[in-house]
Amino acid sequence: MSIAAIFFSPTGTSKKGAEAIAQILQNDAESIDMTLNKEYKKRSFSENDVIVFGAPVYSGRMFKGVKDRLAAIEGNNTPCIVTVTYGNRDYDDALLELSDMVKAKGFIPIAGAALIGEHTYGKIQVGRPDGEDIKEDRVFAQKILAKLSAGDRSEVVFPGNIEYKNSEGSAGGKFRPLTNDNCTNCGLCAEQCPENAIDKGDYNQIDDDKCIACFRCIRICPVQAKHMETPEYMTFAAEFTKKLAQPRINEYFM
Repeated sequence: MSIAAIFFSPTGTSKKGAEAIAQILQNDAESIDMTLNKEYKKRSFSENDVIVFGAPVYSGRMFKGVKDRLAAIEGNNTPCIVTVTYGNRDYDDALLELSDMVKAKGFIPIAGAALIGEHTYGKIQVGRPDGEDIKEDRVFAQKILAKLSAGDRSEVVFPGNIEYKNSEGSAGGKFRPLTNDNCTNCGLCAEQCPENAIDKGDYNQIDDDKCIACFRCIRICPVQAKHMETPEYMTFAAEFTKKLAQPRINEYFM
């Protein structure tokens, strides 16, 4: 039996949850990071394998690019766990949507989770997932192990609207990171952009149609050159932080 965590995780939150669950199922579980937009080697999994999928929630939906990344992945009645990460607002139809996506690829969702993570914008659930979250994920994984050991591969039905609320899917947020004079032209931001939105010849230039406002470039810049310090964003972030101050908890389904 092969265990793998497969995730789209621009800022690392979805990766943490997916890996925490996968590593309880098998301590040397494989990690397959599908964040960067590039050609992926085709992978096929059997009914004896178990896959943990992870992705962030964007406006209650899956980012459109997740489906494209899953094109290289094939299951054959392969049991899986689907996880989505969000920061206090809601996961709406995202968990159901990810389940539908992987079912179409030959996987059987036997469990799933809506996990709390630090929101991309503002100061919401800062530091999440934390140690307690990972403990909860691992307890959940132990329950999944028991389910599998009992030979139970029954499919789980997740909450959400079959006709997803946002019918077009999520293309990401509207904000576009800026670059200040700290930039050393190291190129890391362009190299690590999930949608190749940053010009490799001029790191100040961002393709508005490609950028999904995941803020990965801001998080990884070694000299804090990438930023979103504009009056418009700062006002939005402060109001958004207040609006989503009510904490949510991790939800598990099995």
